[in-house]
Amino acid sequence: MRRSTVWTMGGSHMLNDLVTTGLVPSLAPLFMKTYHLDYTQTSLIVLCSYLTSSISQPIFGLFADKSPHAWLLPVGLLTSSLGLALSGLAPNFLLLLLFVSLSGLGSGAFHPEASRGTHMAAGNSKGLAQAIFQVGGNSGQALGPLMMPIFLLATGVHGLLWFTIVTAIGLGLTMRIYPWYRDNLNLHGKRMREVEGQNQVGAVTLLVIIIVLRSWCQIGISLFMPFYYEHHFGMKLNMSDKFTFIFLAAGAVGTFVGGLLSDRLPKQRILMYSMLCSIPFSLALPFVHGAVALLILIPFGFFILSSFAVTVVYAQHLLPRNISLASGLTIGFGVGAGGIGAVFFGTISDHLGLLTVFYVLMVLPILGGILSLFLPNDAKARATTHS
Repeated sequence: MRRSTVWTMGGSHMLNDLVTTGLVPSLAPLFMKTYHLDYTQTSLIVLCSYLTSSISQPIFGLFADKSPHAWLLPVGLLTSSLGLALSGLAPNFLLLLLFVSLSGLGSGAFHPEASRGTHMAAGNSKGLAQAIFQVGGNSGQALGPLMMPIFLLATGVHGLLWFTIVTAIGLGLTMRIYPWYRDNLNLHGKRMREVEGQNQVGAVTLLVIIIVLRSWCQIGISLFMPFYYEHHFGMKLNMSDKFTFIFLAAGAVGTFVGGLLSDRLPKQRILMYSMLCSIPFSLALPFVHGAVALLILIPFGFFILSSFAVTVVYAQHLLPRNISLASGLTIGFGVGAGGIGAVFFGTISDHLGLLTVFYVLMVLPILGGILSLFLPNDAKARATTHS
């Protein structure tokens, strides 16, 4: 494994996800107050970010499998970070949606290329490499809520212009590995065309549905838990943002552990156990707060997100001829589904109350656990490979 390349990919993934899936949901309360929005309008901001990323990632992935372009790696990260920074200058709600959508589009271009680069640099440690890459992304998501006190107490939305610094750092990281990536990309594409095995479209479709359920759990906690704890238990937003960070940080640890295990254990089993182990914590979460809530959020985040890297490697196993498309579907579609879930939960909150959102969240890991039972077990393929 080319460790320096994998860690650089993970670092660039952290910066990308910090300015997209990390900050955009966390900025929702600030956007809500600044532009005088309701829950549905606020969740629409998240939808625009997530949906543009979701739609574009599989398209960029399919495009990359047929005609790879190394320049999409730095340009994608440049666009995602610059789009969020410009949202600090948005004079109205419509331009805010435009800048956030631009950021999502850049993220959509970045992810398939970065995931392919990680796959190329992984050697025989595909699970470990994807774990490092995905932990980078999850770390960015977890750091987003910690940024909020800066904007709430000091700068307001104009403070987002400081994220031009992230743009510069991201360009530095991606250009560091650009020559290696460019030189090896064509050779990798030739190997993919010669690979044995057929794409398992049905299994990938089922896998994507499970990823959607997992994504709805994540966005439901990240976006609506601060509102829920503020309204039901009187918790201040800056404190509930710390709870969100703890949930996502536990998920980052789970992502690394799950990816590490996927080099040794069947990926279908890891995914199934991650869903099943999440069920008791999702059932308890709506009824606890304070220190008890932390005791629930830590294992909940660990288990529900422990399959993050696993699903990427598993999809690449199921789509051996379309590595970038597999990444676009598992990372991109899951993110976009989170945006759809945000609007769905926002509408529920406006009409049925925040508690109903958490009742829905209780059911999602159960459905994911049931559906994972019908995925093909990759143990036989592993045994054949090792023999």
